[in-house]
Amino acid sequence: MSNKFGEFDYIIVGAGSAGCLLANRLSRDPSIKVLLIEAGGSDRNFWIHAPVGLGRLLADSRYNWDFKSEPEPHADHRVTAVPRGKGLGGSSSINAMCYIRGHARDYDLWRQFGNQGWGWDDVLPYFRRFEDHPRPDSHPAHGAGGELAVSDTQSPWEILHEWKRAAIQSGIPETDDFNRGDNEGVAFVQATIRAGRRCSASQAFLRPALRRSNLRVVLNAHVCGLSLEGRRATGVTFWQEGHLRAAETRGEVVLAAGAIGSPQLLQVSGIGPTELLQNCGVTVRHALPGVGENMQDHWQLRVSYRVSGTVTMNQWITNPVRRYAMGAYYLVTRGGPMSMQPPQICAFTRTDASREVPNIQFHVSPYSSAALGGAVHAEPGFSSLIAVLHPNSVGHCRIRSADARQQPAILHNFLATPEAREVAVAVIRMSRRIIAQDTLARFSPVELAPGADVRTDDEILGYARESVMTAFHQSGTCKMGPASDETTVVDARLRIRGIDALRVVDASIMPSVVSGNTNAATLMIAEKGAEMILADRKRGAVCFV
Repeated sequence: MSNKFGEFDYIIVGAGSAGCLLANRLSRDPSIKVLLIEAGGSDRNFWIHAPVGLGRLLADSRYNWDFKSEPEPHADHRVTAVPRGKGLGGSSSINAMCYIRGHARDYDLWRQFGNQGWGWDDVLPYFRRFEDHPRPDSHPAHGAGGELAVSDTQSPWEILHEWKRAAIQSGIPETDDFNRGDNEGVAFVQATIRAGRRCSASQAFLRPALRRSNLRVVLNAHVCGLSLEGRRATGVTFWQEGHLRAAETRGEVVLAAGAIGSPQLLQVSGIGPTELLQNCGVTVRHALPGVGENMQDHWQLRVSYRVSGTVTMNQWITNPVRRYAMGAYYLVTRGGPMSMQPPQICAFTRTDASREVPNIQFHVSPYSSAALGGAVHAEPGFSSLIAVLHPNSVGHCRIRSADARQQPAILHNFLATPEAREVAVAVIRMSRRIIAQDTLARFSPVELAPGADVRTDDEILGYARESVMTAFHQSGTCKMGPASDETTVVDARLRIRGIDALRVVDASIMPSVVSGNTNAATLMIAEKGAEMILADRKRGAVCFV
């Protein structure tokens, strides 16, 4: 028997990037009663707020769902890690803090797919609304005074400045801004950091709203199902402290649980592909074949190098005196190496001239390690993660049972197509061309991964199969699009097709993944989604489709 928890105008499921912004915007009106439900806990942890803490957070199950993929059929049948944020701020509390909007063409394609109001010119005002850009007058695309801090990176690492010069020598143009619509070029990346502290969605949007009496936030509460009356969502049920509770809505339920959590919750509630639901013992309430399909991600490969004649983050971490000095300096000043995000340079470029827009993204960091998130090397070094921006193979997120607390089956299909395998070889060769430039010769770079013995296309492809990984940008599993496309899940107002008073507002609605880090785009989706929800409320149209 469930315990009644109350009635609200809006119930938001998930306190990640989208959920935190939605809670802020919907609760601005004191007459609107909002419930925000989060399966994880608080974000009160030093390593969340110190930008250097990324590696620790990925290894901490309190803040990482620590999902695992299905054996990837085209990547040596490896089970790969799928990190997703857990707790207030969601993935914005454990991500790499790169502020990247994507390419204007990404959003224009969304509009071409039949989503009116989602082209680049349409969505730009929503980006500007929430950001506080350090150079707002540099271009009309930028905004100032919003809640989300965007900062320029002032990197102290010589090797990164010289890598940037080498990239330019190799033919990648220099830029000073990835966020004007055309992201091609190399630059020090902007970050969601304010005064040396991570500016997560929780810190930017939720914390200022917590004083509002009409907003209730519930933590450590795992939503296990949607309550439906016919074809209308009327609330949710959730587990908290061993009790099953029920919250009701007189308005809408808004799913903001991300590209894994949102389709999973729909499926266990009986909304999704008929055969999948029946096989898992779930009563079909509404057949919607696209739920959980179309999962896209920027798969990536990692390269790392040992260098000499310079200092990198390796020496600061492995030397006790330097490490303690670095920590003390950060505690006193909120400055120094601990105040910066790990990847400090990005480069967007094309693997061949026939590409209309950049198709790969370098993330370059001033440290090296045997594995991502592992112990750093004692010798100076640096590494790059190279993400493929336009994956042409898709995966899925499908429930295994009717229990929302059981991890779903997640499949990416990395390297599934001939084009993907060609790009995998090309990105390693492109990285080596950059390293071979004269400006880096004085550092005597030695390739640690893949390694100098990996030379032929087949050898490089073998390395790709054994090391390819997610870029943590899962999206697309509740695809937005017109009713004529039976694979779509939500319409252009983010309403679930065939169910009233139910929307999805998170990265899962992307028809195709944007060309770059997904956090900024997810916040934009939430900003635009909140405006549409409030506009429909004003018209008296509470999400009826």
